Amino acid sequence: MTVRNLLIVLILCAVVGAFTGLVLGDVVGDLYLGIIAGLLATVVAAAARNLKIPQLAVIYSTLAIEHLISVRAISYSIVASIIAGAAAVGIASEADLKSSIIIGSLGGLFAGLLMTMLVTVSEKRNGEGRAP
Repeated sequence: MTVRNLLIVLILCAVVGAFTGLVLGDVVGDLYLGIIAGLLATVVAAAARNLKIPQLAVIYSTLAIEHLISVRAISYSIVASIIAGAAAVGIASEADLKSSIIIGSLGGLFAGLLMTMLVTVSEKRNGEGRAP
């Protein structure tokens, strides 16, 4: 992934997490909110990266997205997003931040960070094959 792709994934995950916090803030507890925000952010980012949406053709050509994220990396990212959501709740409680929007955006951002790390590690490197 290039730096532009990584930044778009991180911004998209944070925005999806913030909207999840906005919608589900009063419905579920903080821990569930962080986990749900991380899961949704990971699924939306993977879908936006792998699905070719005709309305986003200009973005795809600008970013030069040639290959897709592997199913293995997506499934590992989904599992890691559960931990990211729990970590977001822990950090928000230590910083005394009680806003559901902040918890959701932190959950999405941390899930996006873990997803980009997993995708970067699992991508092929100049003929070296896949990383173990």
